[in-house]
Amino acid sequence: MLKELPEPESLKRLVDFLRVDVEDVEGANERIDVLIDMLKNNPDYGEGLAAFILRLIFQYRQIPLYTDTGIASDETFSNSVFRLIGHRFLPLLPNEELVVELANFIFSKKSDWRWLANIQEEKWDELVNLVQVNPCDLGLVAPIKNNILNAIVILSYRISGMGLHAELMEFYPELLNHSASFVAQNQEAILFVNQYRALHHLDDLTDTMPEQDIDPAPLLVMLEQCEEIVISVRKRVYKTGISIRMTNLLVRLEQSIHRMQILIELITDKDQNRDKAVVELMTQVVKAAKTRYTFASLIENNTKLLSRKITENSGRVGEHYIGTDRAAYWRMYRKAAIGGLFIGFMATLKTLAYHLALAPIGRAFVNSMIYGLGFVFIHIAKGTVATKQPAMTAAAIASTISDGSGKKAKQLSKLAELIVDIFRTQFIAILGNISVAMPVAFLIAYAWGYLHETPMIDGKMAAHLLHDLHPFASLSLPHAAIAGVFLFFSGLIAGYYDNLAAYNHIGERIRRHTLLAKILPTRWQERLGSFVEANLGAIMGNFIFGCFLGSTATLGYMLGLPLDIRHIAFASANFVHGVYYLSPSDLDWQVISISFIGVILIGLVNLLVSFSLALMVALRSKEVKIFEWKKLNSMVFSHFLTRPWDFFWPRKESVSYAEITTDGEIIFDDQSQTKETRFFSDAIIRRLGFKSKVEPEPTEPVVEDKGEFSDIQVEEPQNVNPLPKPANPPKLPK
Repeated sequence: MLKELPEPESLKRLVDFLRVDVEDVEGANERIDVLIDMLKNNPDYGEGLAAFILRLIFQYRQIPLYTDTGIASDETFSNSVFRLIGHRFLPLLPNEELVVELANFIFSKKSDWRWLANIQEEKWDELVNLVQVNPCDLGLVAPIKNNILNAIVILSYRISGMGLHAELMEFYPELLNHSASFVAQNQEAILFVNQYRALHHLDDLTDTMPEQDIDPAPLLVMLEQCEEIVISVRKRVYKTGISIRMTNLLVRLEQSIHRMQILIELITDKDQNRDKAVVELMTQVVKAAKTRYTFASLIENNTKLLSRKITENSGRVGEHYIGTDRAAYWRMYRKAAIGGLFIGFMATLKTLAYHLALAPIGRAFVNSMIYGLGFVFIHIAKGTVATKQPAMTAAAIASTISDGSGKKAKQLSKLAELIVDIFRTQFIAILGNISVAMPVAFLIAYAWGYLHETPMIDGKMAAHLLHDLHPFASLSLPHAAIAGVFLFFSGLIAGYYDNLAAYNHIGERIRRHTLLAKILPTRWQERLGSFVEANLGAIMGNFIFGCFLGSTATLGYMLGLPLDIRHIAFASANFVHGVYYLSPSDLDWQVISISFIGVILIGLVNLLVSFSLALMVALRSKEVKIFEWKKLNSMVFSHFLTRPWDFFWPRKESVSYAEITTDGEIIFDDQSQTKETRFFSDAIIRRLGFKSKVEPEPTEPVVEDKGEFSDIQVEEPQNVNPLPKPANPPKLPK
């Protein structure tokens, strides 16, 4: 019999039969249908397969499977890189006692986890229902359940440790008032495990099914409260900032809570979710087995972590870069017009800088200062640069597909509408930039000719400027793509410095700086601290973006590579200079037309590259799958075919998106119902050793707590003397 032969080769042959190409979605489901039909026609096969798998898994260490596989590691990126490099030269010894090694043998192809993901959920449910353990084989279930219960205890202790982490407590002191949830879930977990083990007689190496099984609801409620505390902490990220280490800690905490919930579903089948829990755990094991030693997986996990950090604190969330009505549409035009005014002068300065005899490094420095300081002045003057905004909208994009904003289909539909609004806003921003930059460049050229006898540039250089705009005879479009990448990085840099200012309290430290207090009046020092706190990200993002643009050509020259940048705003000003100074014998409508088309295409490439990268970061942070990207593209394309004017002119009824409050709370306009948390009145205090109390009739008006964690209910124990609190908190000297 199959169940009497716990050899992995038999299971490997079954997987080899089921395996199909990664892209063959229909084939994967057809193979599973063949297996399902065979098990339906032969019920004994399903029982034999279940017993075989249990005997096979029993030969391996299972607890690391439940507690570690698929959960983020606390190892740093550099240590992981060095470990994988060492593995390439001297492979690591596999721990053949782990279930992961068994999965690596059975699923022998690197892409096996991909075709498993193509199998439909209902197919998995049907298959798991057919692979059931025969009552005479319940002795095989007892060791498995014992390991799962032990894993629940381990995860519970880890959740308590991470929830009470010193760094988390330091930066989110309100957590101290609600730390009982992390302690109580551990007490509930231990109580649940002991009662379950005794009720099912697992210590006797059997699994007796009682008439009334133990209810895991108290433990699940405590885990839900821990989840809500993590959500409340994340809401504060917008205001307080976050570090990579803290992001990793919160991710591991969320994953550990989720894994603990899966394990509870495995042994209790709460709400009939055992099938989903089995499938999710199996796919995570296979993916971990096939990707644990790959650089691609390491980079993917860390970029996903960075994506989450970036989208959780990215400038001002990018909302003010998205115009949804006519007022915002024309407001963006006015801001872009201010930017175009500066760009006209910046392009002229860069043209004049070519006459300076400078070394390559000196030329890179001068160009970087022209770009960088110019962008900073544009920001201070409340202007904007076209195509820069999409790189700042990652958080706004991610908020539309947040867990609280509805079903995935509705989220993708709303995201498609958001993309339309972003493109429309960028159209008017580009129009604002070039509609002012081009006349300013023309007036400067005209004034130069009036004030100087020699032209600003000769005909040869004018021809060179127009040639650089040619979309086919030059590398203008690849160079525009490079500028798009820099635009994207500038958005990340802005988010990084905004996060740095909030996390390290830069503004408050400036306000309390003793040396500045001796130099500046108190009012000026307060205003300086507030300005740096609010604008550090934008200033650094703009300045470093300018340094990128100014030094790329020099870097290409030093490396012998054709590297350069093209940005639509500067291309439009260069177009005017080129046409104005080009020799009349060489100037015709064909040259003007192809050069202007090049300017438009440069802007389109700038926009597409920067926005695509920002969209990728946002979708990666929410773990949106590739096939959902294709659905999103089709939604946007169909919108363009049916209502093309929405991409260029404000629609009559604007679409509202996620709002971010000053406390960093995300409010979704389609969220009509608030989730009610089930709460057992004595769930916390009974595990902490206190007696449940009956609330007396209130004799005084109750004051509602407006703190960060006001949605988490915690019972206060009786007969406990709280620490004394001062009536007025002390004021620290500056």
